[in-house]
Amino acid sequence: MEVRYEALFVLSFLCLVMCASAIGVNWGIQASHQLPPSIVVQMLKENGIQKVKLFEADDGVLEALKKSGIQVMVGIPNDLLNGLAGSEKTAENWVSKNVSKYVNDGVDVRYVAVGNEPFLQTYNGTYLNITYPALQNVQAALIKAGLGNQVKVTIPLNADVYASASGKPSDGDFRSDIHGLMVQIVSFLNDNNAPFTVNIYPFISLYNDPNFPLDYAFFQGSASPVVDGSITYMNVLDANHDTLLSALRKNGFGNLSIIVGEIGWPTDGDMNANIQYARQFNQGLVNHVSSSQGTPLRPGPLDAYLFSLIDEDLKSVLPGNFERHWGIFYYDGTPKYQLSLSGSNTSASLVGAKGVKYLDRKWCVLKPSVGLDNQNIAASVSYACANADCSSLGYKTSCGDLDARGNISYAFNSYYQKNDQDQRACDFNNIATVTTENPSNSSSSCRFNIMIEESLATSLRSIRYSWGWVAFIPVLVIFL
Repeated sequence: MEVRYEALFVLSFLCLVMCASAIGVNWGIQASHQLPPSIVVQMLKENGIQKVKLFEADDGVLEALKKSGIQVMVGIPNDLLNGLAGSEKTAENWVSKNVSKYVNDGVDVRYVAVGNEPFLQTYNGTYLNITYPALQNVQAALIKAGLGNQVKVTIPLNADVYASASGKPSDGDFRSDIHGLMVQIVSFLNDNNAPFTVNIYPFISLYNDPNFPLDYAFFQGSASPVVDGSITYMNVLDANHDTLLSALRKNGFGNLSIIVGEIGWPTDGDMNANIQYARQFNQGLVNHVSSSQGTPLRPGPLDAYLFSLIDEDLKSVLPGNFERHWGIFYYDGTPKYQLSLSGSNTSASLVGAKGVKYLDRKWCVLKPSVGLDNQNIAASVSYACANADCSSLGYKTSCGDLDARGNISYAFNSYYQKNDQDQRACDFNNIATVTTENPSNSSSSCRFNIMIEESLATSLRSIRYSWGWVAFIPVLVIFL
């Protein structure tokens, strides 16, 4: 028996090390047409992905994850925080419905993420007074359900909750306006053996500052490293992570575990969001994680979740058009580029989704007989883009090389596909027509998509096609 226990201990230890050093993924479902969860779970398995982070407790997704062997972090949206903060019973009901139920049915839930970046300064303090009480109540509910040791609470926070006045990681500390609150939260996490979760986005640093050194975002070294005493930081992930670690140390919690909850690179919607950069960054990230070298201040396995698995065409584009293009897979589960998730340097390919069903091979385009001076074009394109997805149109994007007719047709087709190829969605005051000839140019990177069929009725079938009520919303697409 003693030998068996030792063997089990060794196996358990190896599993912990391997899982910690394996990359996880964020699985978001803000899409007009979602891949069936069963297909996604099979895709996760075939790509060797052992950990997923969910932004909400979706029944279909959690059902598909039963007995999959995949570790799960299940999220609580920010709009639920107020109810959870104000009522222990509400927290107990949420845990019973969304954690206990699925744990009992074979879902390997490891974490509950209470909110998502609730302290962003753009929220103007909306969640400052309710996030910590919600965290406390969810933790108490997990303990009451007998899951306190198995499932840990955490709060995914943006990296703006800490900073370094000098720019050196060793000077890191929590943001002054929330310093006291952050120390309370960190102390609570420490007391409950729970991790600090942080979202780190080197791409956003580049997007916000054109002078940000591009090579510093990647993992092949930098011409402008950050020198901090005896340590030289060659990439922004290590520097950012260790700035957080310094903040934790400064406040007496240097041993708290850290999870990088979101990190990745988009492929479209901005001049720096492209396939080449995304592959370079994500492969460098996977190699860095799988090496288990950690960061200068914390060597060892790095726990990180790639953002993200699949593109989401319903995400808000207020931060930028790139928001809908973070996936390593397109909307239909097709791989975007070669990526070795094992961390090897071989030209391994991602395994795409299998069994995906598409709508008919039909597209909506501008009628060839309609001239570009037609008075209905501007309003029609504005309407199509406001109600569908035109985020691939623009300067140095994947469809940036389209001519005027191509831009118009792309907008029309996006709306037509989003509405399940309904004939009424390809009219636009009689200036559009359905074609069976693919408008995509083989020499262009631009894809005129055909939408996938859905297993759930989440598409926008109820949209009215009357034009009398349409507000003419300006778009950023220049097509004339």
